[in-house]
Amino acid sequence: MHRRQGRVNAGLLLLLYQISQVGLQNIPSVTLAVLVLNVFFFLNPVRPLHEACISVREAFYRQNWQRLLLSPVHHVDDWHLYYNMISMLWKGIMLERKLGSVWFAYIIAVFSVLTGVVYVLLELMLVKILNDPSYEMSCAVGFSGVLFALKVLNNHYNPGRVSSVLGLQISSKYACWAELVAIHFISPGTSFAGHLAGILVGLMYTMGPLKKIMKACAGGFSSFTDPDRPRNYYSGYSEYYRYPDDQYRTPRNYYDYTGGLSEEEQLERAVLNSLNERSFGGETYNNERRPYGFWFPPEHRSEEEMRRQRLRRFWRQ
Repeated sequence: MHRRQGRVNAGLLLLLYQISQVGLQNIPSVTLAVLVLNVFFFLNPVRPLHEACISVREAFYRQNWQRLLLSPVHHVDDWHLYYNMISMLWKGIMLERKLGSVWFAYIIAVFSVLTGVVYVLLELMLVKILNDPSYEMSCAVGFSGVLFALKVLNNHYNPGRVSSVLGLQISSKYACWAELVAIHFISPGTSFAGHLAGILVGLMYTMGPLKKIMKACAGGFSSFTDPDRPRNYYSGYSEYYRYPDDQYRTPRNYYDYTGGLSEEEQLERAVLNSLNERSFGGETYNNERRPYGFWFPPEHRSEEEMRRQRLRRFWRQ
């Protein structure tokens, strides 16, 4: 390993301060692991940057495929690390709570490798189309390609929002494209193809076949949960609710309350329950208390119960 020595890394110190402000207990496990992994490899790089970055020449012609794994977790300097990891912190908190830790870890692993592959293909296309061999030498390093892919996912799961890009209000649907252009106006030295590769990978997941392929590959592992399963969105960054009396209480499991139904199915069930309650006059049978959540009326009734129901309807008329 080649340990970094010398000057104080202001970007790294600021990153650690921001993490402490959020609180380790409020950062989901996989997000925290990604942060720790990137900081570790920044302080203890496996290879020098010119041996860790990914390019057409190294990955395609020389088939040095280990760079697909090395390039995302190596950064040029402490500020490169800071901006990438701050972005990872907020995207990770939102997406890991939404998708679950196991599936989110699966996404990070697949996106990290696939973004590198798409980057190499984009650069190879530029070599062929423009007949410019200099694109073979372009070498990319950093986690930003994966972050662009995660941004596409975050915008997909949170539609209708507005993002500010250089002071302009942009719909979240187009925010990643606006940021792609804005970043290269501000920092021309960044890898346009690397960021574009991340956007394309994100679109392959949200609009293409990638998600289905990943679910098919994970089908044999029981530890993988369904990424579309409704989850507890009310717990925020903490696993407990905060009450006015400053006491923490265990959160409710909203998946149990909805019975795993989608929003449309929940609405339909609520309407049916409302109609059934009108039919039954709002009463319960045998003095039984209805359970919380969605109530499914009894399918079999005695003749006496049916007679009472008809009488109630007659007297309402």
